Amino acid sequence: MSKDEGGGAAAKEGVGNTSADYYFDSYAHFGIHEEMLKDSVRTLTYRQAIEGNAHLFKDKIVLDVGCGTGILSMFAAKAGAKHVYALDMSTIITSARQIVKDNGLDKQITLIKGKCEEIELPVKNVDIIISEWMGYALLYESMLPSVLHARDKWMSPDGIMMPDCVTIRLSGIEDAEYKAAKIDWWDNVYGFNMSCIKDIVVAEPLVDVVAPQQVVTNYTTIMTINTQTCTKEDLAFEVPFLLEMARDDYLHALVIHFDTYFGSSHTDVSFSTGPEVTTTHWKQTVFYLNDVLTARKGEKIKGTIKCVPNEKNPRDLDFVITYEFDGELTTVKGTQEYKMR
Repeated sequence: MSKDEGGGAAAKEGVGNTSADYYFDSYAHFGIHEEMLKDSVRTLTYRQAIEGNAHLFKDKIVLDVGCGTGILSMFAAKAGAKHVYALDMSTIITSARQIVKDNGLDKQITLIKGKCEEIELPVKNVDIIISEWMGYALLYESMLPSVLHARDKWMSPDGIMMPDCVTIRLSGIEDAEYKAAKIDWWDNVYGFNMSCIKDIVVAEPLVDVVAPQQVVTNYTTIMTINTQTCTKEDLAFEVPFLLEMARDDYLHALVIHFDTYFGSSHTDVSFSTGPEVTTTHWKQTVFYLNDVLTARKGEKIKGTIKCVPNEKNPRDLDFVITYEFDGELTTVKGTQEYKMR
């Protein structure tokens, strides 16, 4: 389930609804917005990037894609933007209009309900595009393709994207306790073999908080997305990875997190969703391996990660991870498929 303001988890199914309907309808519920707004790492970093760079926003036209409650639009208005156009497909925009009015910013902010692929703005170009589009594992249920569409449709040649760079990071963890309690448990359920369920459980990446002491490898960057220049096609990838054990230990799973950068800022503004820092609502995304690697410090795990949007619902992700390890105590090769729904 993704909880970014521009995109979210499926709401309860209704007759005649599509997956897109569930996606947008879920953001009509205030609880999701409360969780995002209370994520101080997320919200305060955006405020710092916007209000801390008033020189960039002064007298500029700003577009907020997936505005939710309008918090980023109001930051931009306070930073001196000439006008802010705020887009959202969810009915939360009705509340956002009232919020903007209650804060005396309705002359400076125009809220528009609709998809950026389908609507027109009252202006030809915008100077800055702000959006909080990130989902679990960065790209799950993300609205980045819509943000890129808005960039190509409206942003001026010297325009600024915020954020402008995001990296996907990979590490390996020890997690014997969870694997035994939630996965291996199916081997013997009151004396019955239900191990076939394990394949289903393992194929679903787990979004959860990883304790820093569980990390047993280095961190490596497997993907860098420059929102100023990337294309929709760049968001499907297959890349190699190489991890090195930081200590003697077991390795049960691979973990993805992402780091977000605001490079246009005159000071360093960024935040991480990794295990070593304050937990965000994105947590981390865990991919359990069928094999348990018993490894020595300095030994290396290599492989590839493939990530593509699901054919039926492009907001979902399909992963294929191959891994190879030839250590003193264990030698394994494996290929696993994961479906993030």
